[in-house]
Amino acid sequence: MPQQITDRQNRTVTLEDITDANWRDVADVAPADDQRRFVAALGARYLLLSMRGGLWNSLAVRAGDEVVGHVMWAYDDEDGTHWIGGMIVNEPEQGKGVGHAAVRALVQRLAALPDCREIRLSYHPDNTPAARLYTTLGFAPTGDFEDEEVVAALKPTP
Repeated sequence: MPQQITDRQNRTVTLEDITDANWRDVADVAPADDQRRFVAALGARYLLLSMRGGLWNSLAVRAGDEVVGHVMWAYDDEDGTHWIGGMIVNEPEQGKGVGHAAVRALVQRLAALPDCREIRLSYHPDNTPAARLYTTLGFAPTGDFEDEEVVAALKPTP
């Protein structure tokens, strides 16, 4: 059974499939202005990528009763790795541990899959908050780059 994950305000952080009830809230998620060089300006872009791209799976990030973010994941059948991407936390919710909790929840979810042997993600080298977040969660740079972004990996524990 997955462990309960909370943010710094002790709100339970959960990941939900995108539904008719939450997609608008996810579409409206917006990062801080200074983060828009690293992530999309709105969650809507990632929702469309998930719907139209055929690879990514979007999830709503909920803290307590409120949708506060978006994250997505994919499986790369060429090398058998799972990827995390498209994480945005609403600007007013940043600094409260939501992003940390969301990544922990997604790692937990992916690690429970029978074919999950490695989880990867990428971030821009100038995005030091992202690098710090992922490092604290156990991700380590692989030395590879994906579209100018540092690739980091984690071997999950079941």
